[in-house]
Amino acid sequence: MSSQQFLDELRSEIADSAICPELAAQATRLVMGSGNPNADIVFIGEAPGKKEDEQGVPFVGAAGKFLDKMLEQAGLDRSDVYITNIVKYRPPDNRDPSTAEKAAFLPYLLRELEIIKPKVVITLGRHSMEYFLPGAQIGEVHGRLYQVAVDGRSFTIAPLYHPAAALYNGSLRQILIDDFISVAEAIK
Repeated sequence: MSSQQFLDELRSEIADSAICPELAAQATRLVMGSGNPNADIVFIGEAPGKKEDEQGVPFVGAAGKFLDKMLEQAGLDRSDVYITNIVKYRPPDNRDPSTAEKAAFLPYLLRELEIIKPKVVITLGRHSMEYFLPGAQIGEVHGRLYQVAVDGRSFTIAPLYHPAAALYNGSLRQILIDDFISVAEAIK
């Protein structure tokens, strides 16, 4: 089977199971990752927002548009990478996903990564960074590559600020762009 077929099976498994039933009941749809199922780079955010919940695609709102600009500046396109979230259902009122919600989805995220086998995982924001660099502060670790092990699996991680943070805090915008371009160059 192809990577896409394995991802489609994983989607069905998540949709058919009782992962975070309260969260699933209030969401419009499951939002799995999108992009190249054989990508060298995987981006991981925290959870879908309103636009993502409506369209079923991660990072299609304002933060997604900023992510698209960063990809373009690094000479990449969405079709070159894979973009996903930890939690696959939108939390109500755009709240942060809870620790229990993130823990419930971790095995599925790890399977998603096993299927894709990226060279680098770029975490967007502290929620996805916490899986790979527990206890780290994003302000201290952003923009660098780290070798980490999670559940016996080895990953190269590059934590970045979440694109939404740059939209709300203009001073982070250039930091995020610089970090992104630096990480993209290091990957090449």
